[in-house]
Amino acid sequence: MNYLAHAYLSFDIPDVLTGNLISDFVKGKRKLDYPPAIRTGITLHRAIDTFTDGHPATRRAKSYFRADYGLYSGPLTDVVFDHYLACDPQSFPTSTDLTAFARRTYDLLATRAAFFPDRFSQLFTYMREQDWFSGYRAKQGIFASFGGLARRAAYMPDPGQACRLFERNYTELGACFRAFFPELKDFAVRTLERLQGEQGTGKFG
Repeated sequence: MNYLAHAYLSFDIPDVLTGNLISDFVKGKRKLDYPPAIRTGITLHRAIDTFTDGHPATRRAKSYFRADYGLYSGPLTDVVFDHYLACDPQSFPTSTDLTAFARRTYDLLATRAAFFPDRFSQLFTYMREQDWFSGYRAKQGIFASFGGLARRAAYMPDPGQACRLFERNYTELGACFRAFFPELKDFAVRTLERLQGEQGTGKFG
């Protein structure tokens, strides 16, 4: 999943949110450098990614991009799913709800900025200034994310075709998201409860 989903599945817990968002920038044993609650977020992020990659609806969504983008079909699907989450009436009934969530999340993350890896610190500056989370609600925001992905990826083909595939298969991709996300949310809740139980902090402590 992409940034919005990982933030949403942190359930407004600052340390879990921080670990969940920085996880991709924390390699190997560097995880042990962080406090236990942040390590819980890092572990939750990785569990979410594993569940997502193995879900049949995710594999179906990737299939719409695979012929043109190969291994990049996964990151493209992650971005696309953030769009459907941003538009999901169960999660964010209105654009105002999404904007309020975005601002709250940026503020929570800022309180833990001392724990940011350098690369995430730079990324967070752009994320907050450009309000990426709110931008995912519009197709244009997804197109911009495709472009950012292409700039960061060494061998990804031009993102223009990904934009066209997104538009062409919009309904089908949305159906994939709706078949998948409720199960992911349940999994994230159960996983976080288990991790916190192991930590002795109690439910969503």
